[in-house]
Amino acid sequence: MSEQQSGHRSGFVSFVGRPNAGKSTLTNALVGQKVVITSDKPQTTRTVVRGIVHRDDAQLILVDTPGLHRPRTLLGERLNDLVKTTLAEVDVVAVCLPANEKIGPGDRFIVNEVAKVKRTRKVAIATKTDLATPEQIGAHLLDIQALGAGTGVEWAEIVPVSATSGSQVGLLQDLLVGLLPEGPQLYPDGDLSDAPEEILAAELIREAALEGLRDELPHSVAVVVEEMRLRDDRPEDKPLLDIHANLYVERDSQKGIMIGPKGSRLKTIGSTARQQIEALLGTPVYLDLHVKVAKDWQRDPRQLRKLGF
Repeated sequence: MSEQQSGHRSGFVSFVGRPNAGKSTLTNALVGQKVVITSDKPQTTRTVVRGIVHRDDAQLILVDTPGLHRPRTLLGERLNDLVKTTLAEVDVVAVCLPANEKIGPGDRFIVNEVAKVKRTRKVAIATKTDLATPEQIGAHLLDIQALGAGTGVEWAEIVPVSATSGSQVGLLQDLLVGLLPEGPQLYPDGDLSDAPEEILAAELIREAALEGLRDELPHSVAVVVEEMRLRDDRPEDKPLLDIHANLYVERDSQKGIMIGPKGSRLKTIGSTARQQIEALLGTPVYLDLHVKVAKDWQRDPRQLRKLGF
């Protein structure tokens, strides 16, 4: 065993919290690059994307879950099931509780769910400290302590962090590594996520589609990458990646909103997503986007399966 491997730690950490509690932004801050889509719309994350932090002494694999919530649709139920199975399989569960908001019933619901997972170490993270005053943060940390005591959760750590300003992100990384079991490297150096590239591309397209949308639409948007391959007739030093993707909405009226006047909105979505995908994959991309209607897909088991849920 090499010097580096003795005492080397590796394991999985899952971030949970209400929708929009800052989980995805924190994942990206810890990995140091964008691997998870973020948006100010709740329920942005749907797939369990893992971010991977490589260090000489450890490998920290971050499992980003959809926000736990009380489900209103079949999609919501599927997402909650996904979260609960994830929690039982990780080494550490980190609950994100935004410092700029009072702890509410949604947070209690989540911590009660976390309390049911017996063997896993539990950490509380006070996120978004850049949006709170020192007094607010102090009161929030005491509330988190009380929330743990009231639900029977023993916090291994309570850490205030701002992913946006970078405050305490390094400290959080060290604390999480300290809670991992000793073990070998699980992913090759340089891997930032184990999500297939099609899923990462679909997520970036969906993020671009959610920008500036009114509140009623976000839940109704799904993206499926139908085809993704390098164009045949290109020289090796000038590759071009062809991506054909469909944006699904639930109603014809939403299709109009998504396309925009004279296709202007779809063009913006396409160029924003293309730049993000190129930055992530390091290859020039030709992106072909179409908007389709899948009636009430969130409530229809057959459609949900087709769209990957």
